[in-house]
Amino acid sequence: MKFGLIKERKNPPDRRVVFTPDEMLKVKEQFPQAEFEVESSDIRVFSDQEYIEKGIPVDTDVTDCDVLIGVKEVPVDALIPNKTYFFFSHTIKKQPYNRKLLLACLEKNITLIDHETIVDSNNKRLIGFGRYAGIVGAYNGFRAFGIKYDLFNLAKAETLKDQAELIERLRRPVLPPIKIVLTGHGKVGLGAKEMLDAMKIKEVSIEDYLTKSYDRPVYTHIDIQDYNKRIDGKPFDKKDFYTNPQEYTSNFERFTKVSDIFMAGHFFGNGAPDILTRDMLKAPDNKIKVVADISCDVDGPIACTIKASTIAEPFFGYLPSEHKEVHYDHPGAIVVMSVDNLPCELPKDASEGFGEMFLKHVIPSLYNNDKQGILERGTICKNGKLTEKFSYLQDYVDGK
Repeated sequence: MKFGLIKERKNPPDRRVVFTPDEMLKVKEQFPQAEFEVESSDIRVFSDQEYIEKGIPVDTDVTDCDVLIGVKEVPVDALIPNKTYFFFSHTIKKQPYNRKLLLACLEKNITLIDHETIVDSNNKRLIGFGRYAGIVGAYNGFRAFGIKYDLFNLAKAETLKDQAELIERLRRPVLPPIKIVLTGHGKVGLGAKEMLDAMKIKEVSIEDYLTKSYDRPVYTHIDIQDYNKRIDGKPFDKKDFYTNPQEYTSNFERFTKVSDIFMAGHFFGNGAPDILTRDMLKAPDNKIKVVADISCDVDGPIACTIKASTIAEPFFGYLPSEHKEVHYDHPGAIVVMSVDNLPCELPKDASEGFGEMFLKHVIPSLYNNDKQGILERGTICKNGKLTEKFSYLQDYVDGK
């Protein structure tokens, strides 16, 4: 089996890659029969020369490869027929802008396996860049706070080498005694927590966070039962919440009254109640000054996330009284960071971590007859048809 590491062609350019040169050598150690070829790229965080120095061939033509592996969507005209592709297709939620991509995969007899659909038997994702989104998102949250209040000016994350350098920069400023509330206990939320802990910011219980004052920065890390409650007043039931989200409403307002920064790293499921509402944001006792929406669901559970921001322009102001965008310098503005491709700012670390996961969870399945069903569960289309699991996309493909 010959693997091709494809050039990223989406704009703005993405410097990440699924396999670093060193990780490729690890694949070959474990699976000597695996062959590799790297498509030449002038934007990849690891240069062509770095692959060549490890004995990995680099070429402009990868049509002789069986399996083609990338990060972002492949442009329709660059898809090679009759191949197996791995990349983030952004089609499984019926995203209108990528309908033509899925259509092309069907027409070109491509087997498409989306990184997002690679899950275990309990439907838990096995690979992704979530941790790095959390790391960069937390950094950007503090950067936004420093800029808004003219306290400090941190360098952009994309100009720094790795997570260690991000942490080193965050440790320089002396922060006022602010309170930070963090949601999410998945890879994103835990990535953000890594940064808070590395900064030696004290973690406190929810009760203490809500009732006590501190002379130093503190944070609390909350889960769904902490910011949702049953409408009828009955006790919160996690299993029931996932089954009947319409029976619940947000209980986040108590955090808005005492928090300076909100870092949102939660997963938001269909039908779940909004978390931070317009009414909460415009309430006279709302204290939140910065929202780092790492999860970035536009027009979703965080009312001030009215758009995705960019790495070039990561911050914008949100005016609660008018529910509109203003410059973040506006005295009444809450600063919002809602970059939707945060791991791109840390391409080296993100690539190294992603490759480790791909080698651990995916490569073995290509050589053990997919013993655990990982490839089968992750395949969106094959032999010119949608697989049974993704048959719900048929009306999307048909343009209905």
